[in-house]
Amino acid sequence: MSLKQEPVRPKPRDCVTGIPLYVPGKSKANGNGRVHKLSSNESPLGASPKAVDAYRQMAGQLELYPDGGSNSLRDAIAEVHGVHPERVLCGAGSDEVLSLLANAYLESGDEAIYCEHGFLMYPIAIQAAGATPVVAMEKDLTTDVDAILAAVTDKTKMVFLANPNNPTGTYLPFSEVRRLHKGLPGNVILVLDAAYAEYVTSTDYEAGIELAGSSENVVMTRTYSKIYGLASLRLGWCYGPQAIIDAMNRIRGPFNVSGPAQSAGIAAIRDQEFVRSAVEHNSEWLPKVTKALEGIGLKVTPSVANFILIHFPEVPGKTAAEADKYLLDHGCVLRQVDSYNLPNSLRMTIGTKEACEDVIATLTKFLNGAH
Repeated sequence: MSLKQEPVRPKPRDCVTGIPLYVPGKSKANGNGRVHKLSSNESPLGASPKAVDAYRQMAGQLELYPDGGSNSLRDAIAEVHGVHPERVLCGAGSDEVLSLLANAYLESGDEAIYCEHGFLMYPIAIQAAGATPVVAMEKDLTTDVDAILAAVTDKTKMVFLANPNNPTGTYLPFSEVRRLHKGLPGNVILVLDAAYAEYVTSTDYEAGIELAGSSENVVMTRTYSKIYGLASLRLGWCYGPQAIIDAMNRIRGPFNVSGPAQSAGIAAIRDQEFVRSAVEHNSEWLPKVTKALEGIGLKVTPSVANFILIHFPEVPGKTAAEADKYLLDHGCVLRQVDSYNLPNSLRMTIGTKEACEDVIATLTKFLNGAH
């Protein structure tokens, strides 16, 4: 009697099988009533009407390949930010840009550093390139420059720094970013992920454009998914030294940014009045929600982005997991952050006035025992 043999199957690289799957925030609540989706840091104002119109106008050209170099989009980005267009690279979200960086510069035997509660795409990009992710511990849920520098070895090739950080909402003043850069060897790339830069109003903050423009080993990444309200189109970009941009261009797809995304992106970045309205909304409701939640006994990490990290008591009946279920039952979808090693916290996007007020009211009832 012959034993049944297992079929021979293609085998992925070992570095791929060890990557945990990225699990996005939930998009649905329990029941069929009104839902406030506050799990993915999306803009409550949506996209600029000019961007929406530009997108619609592309409907009659879907049979055509897009501009492979995103030239008009890069020109618009350069015009608004005062940078050189040839040193801008566009991608399908900043996720693709981060992956391109990792694949262009990391390989087996290399190390790349990211922070304790850093964006989960960093270790995914690092491991997918065959390199080893190294975690630098934070201090008070904030990036610790000294911890990063202490983690640097002769194997280190890249450092990922989200500033402001997701999911904590904390940031480093730019004097600390410069200190970090100064302490890194010249062959180590410092990646400044400034996905939430537009929301920051602190005077000691900079997104990193000047440092990326004047250094040979700094790249700043940006996204259209947050303040521009174009998350569904998957659009991002980076700015950095010509040599790094050239290396990334060699491995990116020839038509990696769709025509509708390019068109909407051009209109969106030129509508800075709409961006200012989004900043104003966030500047009004970020402190309001923080104060209200602290007023009912919850701890909130001070944030400069468009979301807050809410910490719950280690008390049965009042934990983050129980709060999450209660919120879902009442149409409020927040983000569990267990995968960020924050098991008793929830991240909340600053949404519309109605959404913010409903979350405050719902959590008040939850803490008062209305289960």
